[in-house]
Amino acid sequence: MPPLSILLKPASSGCNLRCAYCFYADEASARAVPNYGLMSIEVSHALIEKALTAAEGSVSFLFQGGEPTLAGLEFYRDFVSHVHETFPAGLAVQYAVQTNGILLDEDWCRFFRENHFLVGLSLDGNRECHDRFRKDGAGRGTYDRVLRAARLLDRAEVDYNVLTVVTGYLARHVQSVFSSLCREGFRFQQYIPCLDPLEGDRGGQSFSLSPKQYEEFLKTLFDLWYRELEQGRYWSVRYFDNLVWMLGGHAPEQCSMRGCCGLQYLVEADGTVYPCDFYGLDQYRLGNILENSWAELDRAREDIGFIQASKRVPEECGRCQWYALCRNGCRRDRLAEADGLGRNYYCQAYAGFFAYALPRLRRARELLRTR
Repeated sequence: MPPLSILLKPASSGCNLRCAYCFYADEASARAVPNYGLMSIEVSHALIEKALTAAEGSVSFLFQGGEPTLAGLEFYRDFVSHVHETFPAGLAVQYAVQTNGILLDEDWCRFFRENHFLVGLSLDGNRECHDRFRKDGAGRGTYDRVLRAARLLDRAEVDYNVLTVVTGYLARHVQSVFSSLCREGFRFQQYIPCLDPLEGDRGGQSFSLSPKQYEEFLKTLFDLWYRELEQGRYWSVRYFDNLVWMLGGHAPEQCSMRGCCGLQYLVEADGTVYPCDFYGLDQYRLGNILENSWAELDRAREDIGFIQASKRVPEECGRCQWYALCRNGCRRDRLAEADGLGRNYYCQAYAGFFAYALPRLRRARELLRTR
């Protein structure tokens, strides 16, 4: 059995920001219950105790939102304490949290450091791109507050990376975005394409990212990244790191690059369990951690065919020279067809990028090996 990976929403869809492209706010609005409030101690303890029955080797607890710090620091202190009391010494535990950083202070950062949390900090590159879509409830930009959180994490020596959402607007300003992140010293960077709302045609939002825009974004970002690498400066860009790793014959660690969905558990604040963060919808409900055993949750995933549906390889993909690297991307970006999930919305973006970058990706592997 693979390591157990559990994603928690301790504050459900509650958030202190109003980001224009928030996919979870969109998902939550499509449910019968949009917001389940704050996770109780009863739910968190039940989750920890039931996770022990399914764990082999290691368990990862990943906290997301909404904004997960809204659950309060005492919630996390109790959570870590109960894990320590419940899990045997030989079972490895990893913690991670994805946050907008607004509530972080020295106490939060000290806690993250002492308990070895990996922090993902949401920051859309430079001030202009970030403040355009990541605003607070009063409509104010949040760039300065997120940068302040980064400096607090630095001083506390917390391990963290920066997560940047790629909108159509940001894709047109990739050079200034990458330069800004590097100038601020953010060595570990992730870039993820934004998601359009579940309802309606793709591409109709102010933040929407077209396949052509994504292709040009990837090409330009790669040029910038590779130029830095040639000059002896390595910046970890998760997507490029995974491609280099795959060219060496290894499996990617990034879920969206594996070709099919993995065993994930999204636990909402009330204990409701879903198979993936991108599918926190009523029709994908697997059960509840207070009511169902781990085996029952797994059977429910099999019953709805969640993973099996993601294993379908469209005919065009089977003939494509880039499939070994692309693997049709994330299931959430695959277009629906009469007989199942079809090609990825960004298919042409990936094809154009691989044709452009492959020789230098191979060279990058050699540069990273020697350095």
